[in-house]
Amino acid sequence: MNKTSQFKPSDGALAALAALHRSAAEARKIAIQTNTGIVIRRDGKLVELSAADLIAEAVAKTAAE
Repeated sequence: MNKTSQFKPSDGALAALAALHRSAAEARKIAIQTNTGIVIRRDGKLVELSAADLIAEAVAKTAAE
C-alpha cells in the first residue's frame, strides 16, 4: 500500500457538495418566503427551524461577514 495515497475528492464530488450547499440555501430562502420551517440535522440530532429562526440565523451570518 502506498503511504502517500490519501483520499482526494474528485471534481464530481466537489461539484455535488457545492450543489448540496446551493440547494440548502435555496430551501432556507423558500422557507423564509413562505413562512414555513425546515428540518435539519445539527450535531447529529434532527432540529426543526421556524422561519423566524432562519431569519435570525441569516441576520447573524450577515453581521458576522
